[in-house]
Amino acid sequence: MATVWLTAIWSRSSCWAEQPGDTRPASRRPTLGYVDRQLIDTFGRVHRDLRISVTDRCNFRCTYCMPADGLEWLPREELLTFEEIERVARLMVERHGVDSIRLTGGEPTVRANLTTLVGMLADLPVDLTMTTNGVTLRALAGKLAAAGLTRINISLDSLHAERFAELTRRDNLESVLDGIDAAIEAGLDPVKVNVVVMRGVNDDEIVDLARFGRDRGVEVRFIEFMPLDADRSWSDGAVVGCDEIVARIAEAFPVEPVDRTSAPATRYRYLDGGGFFGVVASVTRSFCDTCDRIRLTADGQFRNCLFAVEEFDLRSLLRSGASDDELSEMLQGAVAAKWAGHGISSVDFIRPNRSMSQIGG
Repeated sequence: MATVWLTAIWSRSSCWAEQPGDTRPASRRPTLGYVDRQLIDTFGRVHRDLRISVTDRCNFRCTYCMPADGLEWLPREELLTFEEIERVARLMVERHGVDSIRLTGGEPTVRANLTTLVGMLADLPVDLTMTTNGVTLRALAGKLAAAGLTRINISLDSLHAERFAELTRRDNLESVLDGIDAAIEAGLDPVKVNVVVMRGVNDDEIVDLARFGRDRGVEVRFIEFMPLDADRSWSDGAVVGCDEIVARIAEAFPVEPVDRTSAPATRYRYLDGGGFFGVVASVTRSFCDTCDRIRLTADGQFRNCLFAVEEFDLRSLLRSGASDDELSEMLQGAVAAKWAGHGISSVDFIRPNRSMSQIGG
């Protein structure tokens, strides 16, 4: 039934020169020719934002992400090659209208020759970005920008060296701070800083981190703690909700909300002109009704939701000689099967079998 419905709504339409709510300069908005089939689910959501994990490995061991000893890494032969990634990405862009690609991990910068992949994807008419822990950006930021990366998100959960080391199990705070500066100097724009807020762990730094963003000229995104930790210790009591985060910041710096788009963060403007910050409120203010994100794991599994309990095996198709039409058919069917929402707050919520580092952020 879903396939029939999807076929019925298909039309060959000129792809958007400008999307509602798109704040990017016109020179950096994707301008495609024609799109055969937009990836539309049974709730009418059009999927244009592709997250590609390039590795499940990481050089940090963040407590909310993986155990101290790490996880069992994927064998190299199970990872998609750069050519396989580029083929899937090109198909999604040219045939299905994807206009944004984010590289993730694990930690994407531990994948050898990452700038080669960036260069391959930069040939596509997309907004190309990456999420990273930032520890190697002093050496890589300029090369990534030269290869075609346009913007970047850098994880930073504490400004205190001892706490940072406890959270990441690595003593690298100064390297991450230097990496943020390196990204700015390389011309990546915007540079955003991701903060996972956990009650009793780092929520006392919310205002300090907001001030850091204002001082550095970067946009901080506060992320509600989600049930994707490898040791499954998450509880709703550890979640600091959007309303509380905004209220704490507003006590120090008056703010006002910005009109919401399909982006995961609800954004707020400092009234004194000090920039913006965002809150990704996946738990307390689910934005599933406007979600346009789809995901490709490092081992070639397609996921229609971060919290999906079902995956679709693109790697097997790729390596069995499947045509683009066959790949496209799987993608359309997978998107059509997307649920209305993740249901974190419901009694029948089912956690994904994989942790965040294995799925890709």
